Amino acid sequence: MSSINLNNVSKWYGNNPVIKDANLDIDDGEFIVLVGPSGCGKSTLLRIISGLEDLDNGKIFINSIDVTDKIPSERGLSMVFQSYALYPHMNVSENIGFSLKTSGENKEMLKNKIDNVAEILKLDKLLHRLPKELSGGQRQRVAIGRAIIRQPKAFLFDEPLSNLDASLRVEMRLEISRLHKQLGITTIYVTHDQVEAMTLADKIVVINEGEIIQAGTPQELYNYPKNLFVAEFIGTPKMNTMKCYVKKNVIHIIGNIEIKTSIKTHHKNTKYFGFRADRVKMCEKQKGSLTGYIKFVEYLGSEQYIYVDCGINESLIVIKEEPDYKIPSLKKEIGLKILTKDLYLFDKNGNVLN
Repeated sequence: MSSINLNNVSKWYGNNPVIKDANLDIDDGEFIVLVGPSGCGKSTLLRIISGLEDLDNGKIFINSIDVTDKIPSERGLSMVFQSYALYPHMNVSENIGFSLKTSGENKEMLKNKIDNVAEILKLDKLLHRLPKELSGGQRQRVAIGRAIIRQPKAFLFDEPLSNLDASLRVEMRLEISRLHKQLGITTIYVTHDQVEAMTLADKIVVINEGEIIQAGTPQELYNYPKNLFVAEFIGTPKMNTMKCYVKKNVIHIIGNIEIKTSIKTHHKNTKYFGFRADRVKMCEKQKGSLTGYIKFVEYLGSEQYIYVDCGINESLIVIKEEPDYKIPSLKKEIGLKILTKDLYLFDKNGNVLN
């Protein structure tokens, strides 16, 4: 197990910065998830940590030792790729033990290590199968086994579940969580999947345009976003946000039409406000902070999302309700009561005010 520290790490492709002065401290045994939109630089940052990509500025430390100029094999890290990268002509046992076999590991010790890893990953009955004879989840477990057997200082996962179907993703997510609890090895995990990030991470690192925007526990990022980007990015469904201004301590929404709400604030420089889908409730028209008409309903079994048009540009406000909630008529104008104690206010730069 190891701690990993990034100090002012930067990477450029030509004149384009892809990683901008990244600073990150990862504690021994911590499970870190890097999230952000496509092209934000999260996979590039992972490859820089592994040594597969050079950096242009900054330092990387593993257990307080500078590894910036060390090649991947000298860093003691194991990487699990999205594509599995298994040797098709080798069986499960040979794939798992390949790296140790090429380094001259004693045959008996190698067999014992393979058997131990196979037992941990529930692959002990599949050791003689070829990759083509395995399911997607089994192939991913073999790829993880190949990483485990090296007894690395840390695991690096680059979107390892994105090729799996929904049910297998759930199964493998639980498997990775179990392995981390069992082995306690420092883990850095890249994903675009909100559920993976929220359920696996000790700490989530949100990246946008090559910059680390905020790092914290899933609860911290969900409840206390640093800015508008994090507020909209973390959480499903995404936070309802809209442009506004404050006049006489009352929020006015800027849309196709100007809407005066009943929401009051002392933050006079508020330019955006937002609220989670579970912090707004439907009510009688005259009792609402906003009014509108229901446009769509998504029934998801355990919950339902109700989309309401309040005349704010082309944006729809989403409400999260229980599955048995009785939906009002789509033709009836309804009120929306926003729980103001859970309101988020942002300035013109998108920084949180409250």
